[in-house]
Amino acid sequence: MSDPKQASLMLSMAQKDLKALKGMMDPNVFEEEIFGFHIQQAIEKALKAWLALLGVEYPLTHDLSVLLNALQDLGADVSGLWDLVEYNTFAVRFRYEFVGDWDQPLDRDSTVLRVEALVNQVEGHLQSLQITG
Repeated sequence: MSDPKQASLMLSMAQKDLKALKGMMDPNVFEEEIFGFHIQQAIEKALKAWLALLGVEYPLTHDLSVLLNALQDLGADVSGLWDLVEYNTFAVRFRYEFVGDWDQPLDRDSTVLRVEALVNQVEGHLQSLQITG
């Protein structure tokens, strides 16, 4: 059974991370790993919200590939989202390890747009459920 209340809670937390990302656009102020952490968190929470909408108790993991696989197993079209797994590097399990310098800086503008699109997609699923429910 779908859990719109839990989905709404997770989506709200994803939106807070997205809001933080929008305030972290200056790489001279916010290091890559700080920005990347919030990217990963927003994606993780949006995917967990989607799973809750599909009536699944989401796994307690920070691994985006596990969440995407769970969604795919439920028939959700996640084909355009697999590249987001690269942000696993920034997951909470690595927060206290030296991540190192990046070969290339994160493209903050396009990344924020991608995360925003995912959050909006899940929000659309939630709204559809509330309208038809």
